[in-house]
Amino acid sequence: MIRPVKDLQPLFPFLRPYRDRYLLGFGSLLVEMVFWVAVPQIIRHAIDALQQNFDAHSLVLYSGMLIGAALCKAVFLFWSRMILIGISRDVEYDLRNELYRHLSRQSLRYFQNIRTGDLMSRATNDLNAVRMLLGPGVMYSLRTVVILAGAATIMFSISVRLSLYSFVLVPFVVMVVSFFGHRIHVRFESIQAMLSSLSAKVQESLSGIRILRAYAQEEADIARFRELNEEFVDRNKRLIRVWGMFYPSLDMLMGLTFALVLWLGGREVVAGRISIGSFVAFNVYMAQLSWPMIALGWVVSIFQRGTASLGRLNQILSAKPEIADSAGVASALPSHSGNGDAAAVHGVEIVFRNLSFAYNGREVLRDVNITIPAGSTLAIVGPTGSGKSTLVSLIPRLYDAPPGTIFLNGSDIRDYRLQDLRRIIGFVPQETFLFSETVRENIAFGVDNATEQQVRHAAEIAGLLPDIEAFPRQFETLVGERGITVSGGQKQRAAIARAIMRNPRLLVLDDALSSVDTYTEEIILNRLKDIVRGRTTILISHRVSTVKAADQIIVLENGTIAERGTHDELLQHGTYYPELYRKQLLEEELERA
Repeated sequence: MIRPVKDLQPLFPFLRPYRDRYLLGFGSLLVEMVFWVAVPQIIRHAIDALQQNFDAHSLVLYSGMLIGAALCKAVFLFWSRMILIGISRDVEYDLRNELYRHLSRQSLRYFQNIRTGDLMSRATNDLNAVRMLLGPGVMYSLRTVVILAGAATIMFSISVRLSLYSFVLVPFVVMVVSFFGHRIHVRFESIQAMLSSLSAKVQESLSGIRILRAYAQEEADIARFRELNEEFVDRNKRLIRVWGMFYPSLDMLMGLTFALVLWLGGREVVAGRISIGSFVAFNVYMAQLSWPMIALGWVVSIFQRGTASLGRLNQILSAKPEIADSAGVASALPSHSGNGDAAAVHGVEIVFRNLSFAYNGREVLRDVNITIPAGSTLAIVGPTGSGKSTLVSLIPRLYDAPPGTIFLNGSDIRDYRLQDLRRIIGFVPQETFLFSETVRENIAFGVDNATEQQVRHAAEIAGLLPDIEAFPRQFETLVGERGITVSGGQKQRAAIARAIMRNPRLLVLDDALSSVDTYTEEIILNRLKDIVRGRTTILISHRVSTVKAADQIIVLENGTIAERGTHDELLQHGTYYPELYRKQLLEEELERA
């Protein structure tokens, strides 16, 4: 049947601010029900009165009373729907905001373990099902209870015997609702899970459309989508079959009840135990009860769908962020010193002390010790999978390092608020992401009130300005989803410009020049010299040309520091670094040849 109240507990904090409005809505609904219940009584007295003394005055009187009751019922019906359905929309708004806010606080690890399409399905279809539960579900449930209580009371006052006959089939109605309600709940959960898979498939395919076309896999992908779509339709049909049996079963029970009351009630009238007016009123009440009983099936479906969806939403809302501010964090960390002038920015000191870090049970970094003085440049090189990107991801706490292993200006990074810590960092990740906005909005992302001159200057430093000027609408050119309309090198340079725009105290470039040619790389590095002066900078690259000017270079192998020094020191005493340098010199010679 309808799920227990405890299943709705996750909604209570969202409902609490609307308690007064709920009371007002319930009050309007109760007044509406008073007029609803009064209509058969007016009919009852009118028939009995007109049988005894038919006159125009009585006819006009009772007709006016019926019209007045109908108008009053309509007014309070309007307000009860406006208030209760309106609250459901407001709660939906609050719930959607809280869901999005909660997702934005989750760590990267959380999103690596759940599909984007699944999250999208929960934030749209499941949220809509919960809204239906709070709006029509609550309203029609209350209407059913009030009508049943009011009509039953008056029906017993008219005839106890007829009332007992009319309710003799109620236990069977309860059994039908319970039987089908459970099956509706199970099937709807299955449908929502399948819809999540379908949404995830669409999102993944559209995001990877380039790969699909490059490998000529369009038809295979369409076939896979068709299979998922057919399974989704099949699960819906299984629900339709259950639902299709539900309503006829209720209709049949109601029809049997009407037939029983008509036969026995007719005998009561003939015997003179009740008047014709009372019998007509009794049947009107029966008719009024037929809609709530039929609506009960719809309400049960709404509650089963809503509670199933609420359970799926609560899986997100109950997931505590893996990375959060510690209790008693330090005071705000200034994003820069002075007036925001790039030349006035002071870097920060970063210290890695005996850092070991495991990811999904696999040790990625082991006993790492590095000191990066404020304003200096650290370069990190090493084979793929050696832990370079993981190391720099620990600084803004995209992943959380063990306590007491990473220090910023002498304090554990956990002692700073996440917002303050990340505000001082300009981060260009290995996988560049652009939003489906204009070029200007992508470059100015995260910077309030950015001027056109600042955006242009950042694009020029990143070597992107000539490309932008060649675009049809220049800085107002719309970048496709995930930057699909621009090249890999343009995406990387836009990301570099975005990081520069933040005027950060710590600049992290994680293989940020891998998609540009060596000529463009040299131009960008020369322009970055003035930018990195005074800032703390961390460069990750597979190219010696990118890192050779760094104050210190470390070589990571299998999560540990294998070599450390300047460019010249590593060429003389290193192993991996000199080999990497010789390979790249040979590649350059072959290119020139």
